[in-house]
Amino acid sequence: MKENIWILNHYATSMFRDHGGRHYWFAKYLLNKKYKPTIFCASTIHNSDEVIDTKKKRYISCTTDKIPFVFINTPPYKGNGIKRIFNMMAFYKSLFCITKEYADLYGKPDIILASSVHPLTLVAGIKIAKKMAIPCICEIRDLWPEGFIAYGLLKQNNLLARILYHGEKWIYKKADKLIFTMEGGKDYIVEKGWDKVSGGPIDLDKVYHINNGVDLDVFNYNRENYQIEDPDLENDSIFKVIYTGSIRMVNKVALLLDAAKILQEKGVEDIKFLIWGDGNERKQLEVRVKEENLTNVSFKGRVDKKYIPYITSRSQLNIALGENLPLYSFGGSLNKMFDYFAAGKPVLFTFKLGYSIIDRYGAGLELSESSPMKIVESILYFKNLSEEQYSGYCENAKRAAKEYNFEKLTERLIDVIRA
Repeated sequence: MKENIWILNHYATSMFRDHGGRHYWFAKYLLNKKYKPTIFCASTIHNSDEVIDTKKKRYISCTTDKIPFVFINTPPYKGNGIKRIFNMMAFYKSLFCITKEYADLYGKPDIILASSVHPLTLVAGIKIAKKMAIPCICEIRDLWPEGFIAYGLLKQNNLLARILYHGEKWIYKKADKLIFTMEGGKDYIVEKGWDKVSGGPIDLDKVYHINNGVDLDVFNYNRENYQIEDPDLENDSIFKVIYTGSIRMVNKVALLLDAAKILQEKGVEDIKFLIWGDGNERKQLEVRVKEENLTNVSFKGRVDKKYIPYITSRSQLNIALGENLPLYSFGGSLNKMFDYFAAGKPVLFTFKLGYSIIDRYGAGLELSESSPMKIVESILYFKNLSEEQYSGYCENAKRAAKEYNFEKLTERLIDVIRA
């Protein structure tokens, strides 16, 4: 039995602060199964001014809820500029000497689980595992550079893109096991021609899928114990459409304002859009609400994640925004999807995902066309459902949440570890 597991995730720092998140919950349930997880992450928190004070040391170790975290001292940054790249490089370089020192003090791990967002963590995990003569599982949560290309940030034949594709292929080849959070990970490898059947170096038998999910015990506890006073949430005379998350260009929150304007022009007065979150587009969207006198939209600002279960449970419809991209054909692993399921309310996605969980469980709708009019039609569809039909969507959402509870997902991770 491989008991001692090191989890390398640059951005797990927020999980320490929030007492939740993918690897926090994996570690929680691994502990319950007598495994010994340790999470290595940066001292900085992405999209935040907060840092973990390493007391001018290269790293410090702290434990919360019996989960050991190792915080590696990394330089602060804001946004996605050059300083963020320096932060990534610093984390990558420091991992080698710090993991060696940590292994000398506490013993080497039996296995490493190296997780993206960025691929340098995966490269480090493979190299460190090789030096220690142990296996490395690489967890792919984002496709680099495919995501950049899908959003128009990089051209497919760009030199940087070709370098990143080469590195991606190397990672997939060298990893002892691959876990994709998106269900179509194997499809992606086959499409690239990297699988052995296509003459490539990657054995598809080592590729697994474990999606994101929700810790239902924590979700239900927070829903009951962390409630927020808000007149709109308490207003049972309106049909509440709720969005939670970042308010940035990629999140297409402006679509909600377009839909709200159409409904207002139609004279529909009992539907209101409640938007929780923050981001660099929030101010200009708030200005637009005032200029267009959209009385059916309210920006609520950012709240601590522990309040999200109560907020989403008070909605009549929870919504995720975006546009249809080829990238989504491989599936999706949006955290908010599983929070929405756990809220037990119908879900509306303004885009389609391959391997659709929403369709599989009948938990809501996905739109092939993310136009404001289609969004309006979908909202009115849910609003006009019979009580029995609406309850069916609610029950289906709860059923999906149970299947993607992290207690179950950790069992799947243990299966991969034991394989």
